[in-house]
Amino acid sequence: MDLGLKDKVVVITGGTAGIGEACALAFSREGAHVAVCGRTQKRIAAFKERCAQAGADVFVKQADAGQAEELQAFADAVVSRFGTIDVWINNAGINVGKRLMEITPEDWQQTVAVNLSGVLFGTQIAARAMGEKGGVILNASSFASLIPSVGGTMYGATKAAVSNMTKTMAAELAPQHIRVNAYIPGIIDTPMNAERIADDANHALINAIALHRVGTADEMAQALVFLASDQASYITGTAIEVSGGKYAVQNSEILWG
Repeated sequence: MDLGLKDKVVVITGGTAGIGEACALAFSREGAHVAVCGRTQKRIAAFKERCAQAGADVFVKQADAGQAEELQAFADAVVSRFGTIDVWINNAGINVGKRLMEITPEDWQQTVAVNLSGVLFGTQIAARAMGEKGGVILNASSFASLIPSVGGTMYGATKAAVSNMTKTMAAELAPQHIRVNAYIPGIIDTPMNAERIADDANHALINAIALHRVGTADEMAQALVFLASDQASYITGTAIEVSGGKYAVQNSEILWG
């Protein structure tokens, strides 16, 4: 199926690893021009090397998604290089795993800056660059927006806010022909989840998933490629769960015994 993404300009924040990296490679395979930002030169250098090995030509610039000025400079560089922006993925996110009484004002401010402010101001920046010709904006939510975890007060709260903001963003940007959706990953095999997956000796993670396995970053990326394409032209203002049926029922493990 031709998804019509050839020569589209796709921007991914926090795209130097995990789901972001998988998206960069997936959109590149569709013939899109891909631009990625990351916070550290070390991660950027490693990402560039992996892209080269995969035969993907990706534009990369250092920028902190939690800083609106840096995001704007990144967007300006993308427009200068490619002329426009068609798809913007607010993928950057952090999870400071602390229980309620351990959270400091600095922890809260950092989490909100990246997970929430980065999405808000990233969306503004993208919409201005897209103009009246339209485009697609995709926001990283999380399963924690549906069912939070102990030690995830800040993460769950900010991700729930992302899902909520996505609805008003979709409505307010619709006259510009811009579609806005959020995506909710389940347990995806990424560097961020590697330790959790490795420690799943009692299979608590996969027992909660109807498909009885964790997902791959490429499976997550393919969902975003679809949402960014015209094949999803009537999908906006919603959060798409890509979780293998996590907690679709309470006891799916009895089917895999």
